[in-house]
Amino acid sequence: MHAANVNAAPAGLRVIRTPLSIQLMSTSNSDAAAVFTRLSKPLPGFNLTSTDLDPSKPIGIAQVGDTFGCSGQNLSPQLSWVGAPKGTQSFAVVCYDPDAPTGSGWWHWLLFNLPASTNALPTGTGSADGARLPAGAAQAITDYGVPGYGGPCPPPGHGPHRYYFRVHALGVPKLELPAGASAALVGFNINGNTLATAELLATYSR
Repeated sequence: MHAANVNAAPAGLRVIRTPLSIQLMSTSNSDAAAVFTRLSKPLPGFNLTSTDLDPSKPIGIAQVGDTFGCSGQNLSPQLSWVGAPKGTQSFAVVCYDPDAPTGSGWWHWLLFNLPASTNALPTGTGSADGARLPAGAAQAITDYGVPGYGGPCPPPGHGPHRYYFRVHALGVPKLELPAGASAALVGFNINGNTLATAELLATYSR
């Protein structure tokens, strides 16, 4: 987990974080370049743990997918986090596999608009029907083509895939996204409003 500070914008430059973009207004190109450099640095981190994920072991059958030839239980893992920064107004949770043979990885879970008071999710929170989500939270369509958590199911013989489970502390109370927003659009909005992240890495192969 990396940690670095994103400093305030230089004099004469305002960084406006909106639900759909990060807008820069400046009279100086050098000031704008400085802010882009700061935004590209690793964000501060906080702590994420799980009773279902062990980074030293493959992901268990309970969290494995139940499609594409896999026969797991497809339950999103239990997650708990502490240490989110001051100013956090909501949380988002994602799971991403950069090793999927798609050219763009694979989004397994995109959960957002979690209230700032949230600090844990029980096993199975990410069901497609959203019945166990905290009030106001929403799930985007994953690369499986449906909302909710979709567990690992890499191609047989493709080797271990990495699954990054990340909790994002956001500086906005809500992401205003259209129904059916793509995973890329949701991810862009999450990253554009992130104050800090917490991460667990787990692996799985067939």
